[in-house]
Amino acid sequence: MKSITRRNFLKAMAVSCAMLTAGCTSKDRDTQNGPKGAEDAEKWVKGVCRYCGTGCGVLAGVKGNKIVAVKGDPDCAVNKGRLCVKGILLPKIINTKDRVLHPLIKKNGEFVEASWDEALDLIVSKIKESVDQYGPDSIGFYGSGQTFAEETYVAQKVIRAGIGTNNIDGNPRTCMASAVAGFMTSFGEDEPSGTYADIEEADTFFIIGANPAEAHPVLFSRLIDRKNSNPDVKVIVADPRKTRTGDIADYYLEFIPGRDLALLNSMAQVIIEENLINQGFIDRHTEFMKGTDKLSFDAYKAFLQDYTPEKVEAVSGIPAQTIREVARLFAAPGRKTMSLWCMGLNQRTRGVWVNNLVHNLHLLTGKICSPGNSSFSLTGQPSACGSVRETGGLSHILPAHRLVANAKHREELAKIWGIDPARMPSKPGYHTLAMFKAAVEGKLKFLWVMCTNPGQSLPNLEYYRPGMEKTFMVVSEAYHPTRTSELADVVLPAALWMEKEGVYGNGERRTQHLAKAIDPPGEAKPDLEVLIEVAKRLGYEELVPFKTPEDVWKEYQRCQEGTAMQLASYDRLRKEHGLTWPVPGDDKPETYIRYARPWDPYVKEDAPDGIEFYGRPNGRAVIWARPQVDPQENPDAEYPFYLTTGRILEHWHTGTMTFNVPELKNVVGEMYVEIHPEDAAGLGIADGDEVDVISRRATCTLKAHLNGRGRPRKGLVYVPFHDQVKERMINRVLLDAFDAASKQPEYKVCAVRLQKHQA
Repeated sequence: MKSITRRNFLKAMAVSCAMLTAGCTSKDRDTQNGPKGAEDAEKWVKGVCRYCGTGCGVLAGVKGNKIVAVKGDPDCAVNKGRLCVKGILLPKIINTKDRVLHPLIKKNGEFVEASWDEALDLIVSKIKESVDQYGPDSIGFYGSGQTFAEETYVAQKVIRAGIGTNNIDGNPRTCMASAVAGFMTSFGEDEPSGTYADIEEADTFFIIGANPAEAHPVLFSRLIDRKNSNPDVKVIVADPRKTRTGDIADYYLEFIPGRDLALLNSMAQVIIEENLINQGFIDRHTEFMKGTDKLSFDAYKAFLQDYTPEKVEAVSGIPAQTIREVARLFAAPGRKTMSLWCMGLNQRTRGVWVNNLVHNLHLLTGKICSPGNSSFSLTGQPSACGSVRETGGLSHILPAHRLVANAKHREELAKIWGIDPARMPSKPGYHTLAMFKAAVEGKLKFLWVMCTNPGQSLPNLEYYRPGMEKTFMVVSEAYHPTRTSELADVVLPAALWMEKEGVYGNGERRTQHLAKAIDPPGEAKPDLEVLIEVAKRLGYEELVPFKTPEDVWKEYQRCQEGTAMQLASYDRLRKEHGLTWPVPGDDKPETYIRYARPWDPYVKEDAPDGIEFYGRPNGRAVIWARPQVDPQENPDAEYPFYLTTGRILEHWHTGTMTFNVPELKNVVGEMYVEIHPEDAAGLGIADGDEVDVISRRATCTLKAHLNGRGRPRKGLVYVPFHDQVKERMINRVLLDAFDAASKQPEYKVCAVRLQKHQA
């Protein structure tokens, strides 16, 4: 038995404390002792947590028509009974004073209750009027990574094959689009090759642009379990702001915001220079590209000479020796490496490129497509993957990862839907920011927003909100008023979470069924029922021959036939606790690792080393030469600080759910601005002072936190984006520049100045 040194003991204590601050229960607490209210439950119903993309399995305790308790599902591989604090308190989001119970129509500037017939007749008449007068592209639908897969599938089918436009997009555009494009351009297929099971196999974790301690706490607890299980497990965290995740790091890289492309290129340069590459893997499974041009290995090596650690130290702020050490640790022979990232890389004007550069490190070292070796993008919403990326919920994609612009793909869908392919529009529609800009400009006449809150969540809000007010807008939502529903013309009361049946798909390709546990309150209805009814009233009965969510799923399964994205049947999903696709048949196992045998059935038997990146024409993944490009807006003399935004443990997105939970609101009732103490001192700002955060677009006033849970580097300030109060809605301040490839906005970096607020 190894002796425990004081250093190791203190490190283990720090790790344990980090897990507690992540707000997680132990694996067995909820399943053995039971959460509060569990003793009253008459039955337990299987579902999935309503919050982040981790996809924790839950069991909802039901008494009468009320969910009285929630506990972790011990049979779900994601969490094995463990939940974070938000999951434990899920019952509190259901019966709240701001639940919408009846349809509402705005008349003379005020909302009045209406019947469903009146509301639906108005919606249908406005759609027909807009199409008749302005054409189908005057219609827009904005969905969500929080809807069920069946809902988005039906919505995109009606919008495309019925109305005849591709103007359907969703909030995953603002959080995951660059990850999608990164996977597609590197591997030819969307979504990770590995799963969460790699956490228990990895020896080195490289975390960049993510704070799982607060944003994905159950996954963070698994990572901590892995670190505690083996003293040789190491964690590298790269972040301009020291977070609770950074507290467990063996190497913490505090870089200048936006300079992570240079860091990743520098790590690649060291890996090649010190011959830490896997030459056989490179030769058999990769090719090199820059733009549209193929490169030789030598040309790529020459490109990296601009990114030696000494050169990158000067631009990133990370010591050259530290860059060398983490590159060696990442590439070390015999060690398994898992990279994890989230919005910090995606929400950038070069988000696709920086995603590619993470994949590069795995391809250069061959640390991919085997247990513990994975480049893994964390997901922000419970079904951004399963309900948008997979079902065709963005303006340029179709179900099962098909593309709008691909004639063959449109024909395949038209055949399944039994329509003339000519009914399928070939031009991609408005992406998120283009859609809301079209509303501002008067080009969009009708907008349906479902299960999301763009009136609070879009960047540069002061520009976009007037467009939402001007356009005839329908909002399907469980809560009212929100910062979006207040601008609506019609608000439809939506069933919430386990008040309906459906399917989620989480960040590890896991498809999970949620059973209906209770009836929705008042006249609230599942969004699927409303979509089908509107389609019928528009005359598209043949497109919606569905009576149940399972009927939708059966047709959706046909869309996956012939692809490497096959999903399990509804019957099997009801019985199982989630399955990672592809699942090529109900008598076949789920897939742990893609692109590699023996796990992935779509890899050819004669593939070299049993590995094939079959999404690419030649079966090879791409190692990209992507140069450092700074963010769109950088500090200057007038606006000398970087601003970045993110989430905290207690709240989620725009707070429509979590601010209804007293225990969460009492802990953090309003958002704040984190400032480095030396920056604050220079401005005469003390902890708790009100501070104006001013950009070229707007001003927010928030209380200063100088020694809070996060510690930004000098010159950087941080604000969580959950607050609903206008003066603290930080997205008003943000820039709305976006990545040209993914169309994802650059939430993470803009320039601001600070001043002590004068009342």
